Amino acid sequence: MLLRDMGSFKIEGGRRLKGQLVPQGAKNEALQILCAVLLTAEPVTIHNVPDIVDVNKLIELLRQMGVKVEKLGDGSYRFTAKDVDIEFFLRPEFKKLGGGLRGSVMVVGPSLARFGRGYIPTPGGDKIGRRRLDTHFIGFEKLGAEIKYDSKEGFFKAEAERLKGAYMLLDEASVTGTANIVMAAALAEGRTTIFNAACEPYVQQLCEMLVRMGAKITGIGSNLLHIDGVKELGGTEHRMLPDMIEIGSFIGLAAMTRSEITIKDTGYDHLGVIPEVFRKLGIAVVRNGDDIFVPAQEHYTITKFIDGSNMTVADAPWPGFTPDLLSIVLVTVIQAKASVLVHQKMFESRLFFVDKLIEMGAQITLCDPHRALVIGNDFQNPLRAIRMTSPDIRAGVSLLIAALSAEGTSTIDNIEQIDRGYQRIDTRLNALGARIERLE
Repeated sequence: MLLRDMGSFKIEGGRRLKGQLVPQGAKNEALQILCAVLLTAEPVTIHNVPDIVDVNKLIELLRQMGVKVEKLGDGSYRFTAKDVDIEFFLRPEFKKLGGGLRGSVMVVGPSLARFGRGYIPTPGGDKIGRRRLDTHFIGFEKLGAEIKYDSKEGFFKAEAERLKGAYMLLDEASVTGTANIVMAAALAEGRTTIFNAACEPYVQQLCEMLVRMGAKITGIGSNLLHIDGVKELGGTEHRMLPDMIEIGSFIGLAAMTRSEITIKDTGYDHLGVIPEVFRKLGIAVVRNGDDIFVPAQEHYTITKFIDGSNMTVADAPWPGFTPDLLSIVLVTVIQAKASVLVHQKMFESRLFFVDKLIEMGAQITLCDPHRALVIGNDFQNPLRAIRMTSPDIRAGVSLLIAALSAEGTSTIDNIEQIDRGYQRIDTRLNALGARIERLE
């Protein structure tokens, strides 16, 4: 189990990679699915669990809550939440563990539904801008919970004797908010209707898992969900999707380093617009069954809009382009032919890592906290190697891609941010010909 202290990567750039990569299980799905085990006293078996810091922290949190955790093999676990110690919520250990992990907010919904209360310290995670929890707590209130916030302790409390179904129109299509409310509503009394629900594949996976456990949910895959509460849920077996963010990262990596990479078992039908967005950047993304082949390209030319204006890549709720891949798109465009405006609508601090790319020689104008104009260099000038620090998971991997394409040896500090979302990324890329040394 990977729980590492902060270290650094030393990266020798300018090497072309070749070979196959198998994507890890989806991090963002794992944080929901793992919390759903709290909804039943019966065993729940989960496969394709990624061995990354954020997921391992959540597994440790569940273990300390009294969930029996059995490792069955590589990426496979059995969880039995029969003897959950609900008083653990009030202990300092919970505040420390939960406060260091944004995904810990997802224990509130299932705990509230099954035990009548759920607590959460102000969660940690990426420092990419304001990430409010209002959607979660407004949803719980509509189901009949009382929410209290202790500003001194930075601690949220949600309590309810019995949750009752309700109609709610979410003010934002929050993925984690939708997941949390769905888990709470699964055991509520009566029907819950959620309009403007997030419909990402991760939410679909959670809903389908809950249905196998005995939940009654209709509208899965749409933004209008109906949940008819049941008295109890049973055990099940579940397999996580491949991580679409890692798949997109590998496509960008192949283009920037002019490498020939095959990405195996991608769950292609669940990738939405991701392959097409990279194709618009001029990258050959070839589907072979469930695999993606990215051939080595000496150049990739960005498609312009029909009227001849420059391409804009912006994030949007599913089935739009995921915000988690905008950092990857931004770095990939550095060596493309033509220019792109990258518009990050959701988080106001996510683009602040571009100063490192500019220092490496990239031509980027940060227009404001949400928009960056990237002028493609078409490999006329390689990036320069520098020392830099990873500010968040996606920026960290973007900087890693930049360093792998640069001339010389770069160092990336604070790589715990990368380990939070990418499983043994150094080992896996080194197997393809990269030279990444981990300095503890």
